[in-house]
Amino acid sequence: MAHPLGKTPSKIIAVHLNYPSRARERGRVPDRPSYFLKPPSSLSGAGDPIVRPRGCELLGFEGEIALVVGERARRVRPEDGWSHVRWVTAANDAGVYDLRRADRGSNLRSKGADGFTPVGPRLLDARALDPDALRVRTRVNGELVQDDTSDTLLFPFGELIADLSRLVTLEPGDVILTGTPAGASVVSPGDVVEVEVDGCGLTTGPLRNPVEEAGHDLEPWGAMPAADPAERAAAWGDARPPEPLLDARLAEGLRSVAVATLSAQLRRRGLLHMSIDGVRPTRPGDTMVGVAHTLRYLPLREDLFERHGNGTNAQKRAVEELRPGHVLVMDARRDTSAGTIGDILALRAARRGAAGVVTDGGLRDSAAVAALDLPVYHGGEHPSVLGRRHVPWDTGVPVACGGALVQPGDLLVGDADGVVVVPPHLAAELVADCREQELQERFITEQVLAGHGIDGLYPLGPGWRGPYEQWREQRTRHEQPTRQGDPA
Repeated sequence: MAHPLGKTPSKIIAVHLNYPSRARERGRVPDRPSYFLKPPSSLSGAGDPIVRPRGCELLGFEGEIALVVGERARRVRPEDGWSHVRWVTAANDAGVYDLRRADRGSNLRSKGADGFTPVGPRLLDARALDPDALRVRTRVNGELVQDDTSDTLLFPFGELIADLSRLVTLEPGDVILTGTPAGASVVSPGDVVEVEVDGCGLTTGPLRNPVEEAGHDLEPWGAMPAADPAERAAAWGDARPPEPLLDARLAEGLRSVAVATLSAQLRRRGLLHMSIDGVRPTRPGDTMVGVAHTLRYLPLREDLFERHGNGTNAQKRAVEELRPGHVLVMDARRDTSAGTIGDILALRAARRGAAGVVTDGGLRDSAAVAALDLPVYHGGEHPSVLGRRHVPWDTGVPVACGGALVQPGDLLVGDADGVVVVPPHLAAELVADCREQELQERFITEQVLAGHGIDGLYPLGPGWRGPYEQWREQRTRHEQPTRQGDPA
């Protein structure tokens, strides 16, 4: 479409994070603003459809306050930045998360498709507005989903103008999308998104855009849509809480039995290599139950570390892919001569709801990690970064951790004795058998305390089976809850 001023802007600049409410959703607060560009061809207006490409499922909306530059800005000071803004309007920074991997960092295809930047419908004169008294609201199908004000911004409008103009000349007509508040999520064909900005008694009116499905398949000669759990979680935000990875009753059952008992029951089933050997907990009093999410390190090769070890590498991706209930399991080839996780990534894992971390490699910042409310099992402390010995290679693949084969989706149970791998299909029967074993061991302990020898008692032999059954029945009757109306 034509620019609202009748002139196509030279650029559209979008801010990544600028509202504290959105930063809390994302789990990080930037100390400086960061940006990406959207092509002017992505501009559209009120009433124009936002078209979701076929094959995509994660079309995100982001209601924003848009600034339109009126006066050329080059190396301006923060206190002068607002004077270079001519108009304020509403915008929807739309995009498909399914294509973020195609242009990682630039967002060109995920955010830059035709029609992915609706603005309007009315322009508000910036000279009549207080930049700290603007409000942006977004509705989906009439329901309010975003509501925030510009006085909360991490980086006020004048600072954004000043920061950008240090290196980038802002021309009249350029558009700056100033960030979205909490509540941005996913819409589907048939939905209608409305964004409205108001302040000082003025309003843009609702920027209303219907969502439609593309009428053609996406041509196959380029990156195709793909969505993984991390992208789905990022796209949906807090709008759709993820389903539990593990049934709560099963998790509680696994937590109620000792790792040593689980190991014995696994051995009885012929599973002899289910212990993750050589790891110890940062806090021996913790217990851990969760679902494996895996990360594999390969031996250091200096010529490959530049490509695989820097930026958003597999280590960082693995942490950002964690869901509540995941245990991050790292295969570091039992090499503890370099750290495989430290306090920052462990904190991020905890903030993402991880149930624990297990690595057969080294642990950095061990005191700080031990202070977190996060069970962590490791091969030993080491001050070095991973680039001394390891290249983070891939996630979500079967790994060997402490001599045990761990597949994504396996269950991990840990206590002061260590960690065992539990095949999910055996978990329920293992809990039942572990409870029976622990009950027998409690009976045996009582008999030993009473002075009996262990011959024929431990393990429970035929001669003790009758007394045990009587003890067990009495205990079961005693522990049954009193029914309503029964005498106490």
